[in-house]
Amino acid sequence: MNRSAPTKLNVRKAARFAVIINAMQIAAMVTVFLYALFRGPVQGRLVEISAIGAAMLIVSWGAVLDIREALNAGKIADQAQMLEEAYGQLEALNGTLRRQRHDFMNHLQVVFSLLELNDSAEAMKYVESVYGDIKKTGSVLKTALPSVNALIAAKRQDCEERGISLELNIASGWQALPVPGWEMCRVLGNLIDNARDALEEDAAKPGRRIVLSIDETPGTYSFRVANNGPAIPQQLQRSIFQMGFTTKSDGHGSGLAIVEEILKRYGGGIHLESGEDETAFSGYIPKKTLESPAE
Repeated sequence: MNRSAPTKLNVRKAARFAVIINAMQIAAMVTVFLYALFRGPVQGRLVEISAIGAAMLIVSWGAVLDIREALNAGKIADQAQMLEEAYGQLEALNGTLRRQRHDFMNHLQVVFSLLELNDSAEAMKYVESVYGDIKKTGSVLKTALPSVNALIAAKRQDCEERGISLELNIASGWQALPVPGWEMCRVLGNLIDNARDALEEDAAKPGRRIVLSIDETPGTYSFRVANNGPAIPQQLQRSIFQMGFTTKSDGHGSGLAIVEEILKRYGGGIHLESGEDETAFSGYIPKKTLESPAE
């Protein structure tokens, strides 16, 4: 007997539906109360109006509580999704490191064998040939946030499979970043994905690249995600951070809005610059924010 796969509950959609339904209940009760209040002389109908008013308050209070819980459920669902993405990125990084450890042991065996054969020149040549791969592995392990390191490793591999170079310029370890790692992954992940999608539109262009820069000043942590893809039209730049805005037929139009919302929550912000040669999103987070530091 065939059984259909269980349907996954969309908590965010359910939360929005609950907010709408409860808001409609409040509006309906207020309408009924106003109708009862103004449909005729109040004298002789005080008991009726009082009963309707009491019912309106009870229903409205319950609806307000339901709306609050629905909003909290939506927020928890967002956090759960971020944690799931971060866990997946850590899994990907762990797998990459295991493979690279295996490769590294093989490289050591080859070098050792060449040295045993007194062929130092060939050993040096072999080390030089694999040095780039070893250096590339270490370049994604520079921040103090394992989830961000995992994200960078996963995105770099994804870009390379698409013929896109993901270059890194990491000048800060982001020690004591006041944003949880899984939320910072949401920020950087959306920006890198957008840059990758922009470059995918011109697959024949040579030298497609994304440059991720991570830095800090005495008062802020900063980042920059740049790509050499097509420019974003000026008329679209004013709307690009709005919820629901997208230029892709299969897009949801929430990525950049989420990025801006996360940064603003910690007192930061993001700025877009786009021209013929480069499109760059530059963001910052103050080192002192109203939010609690990431654990």
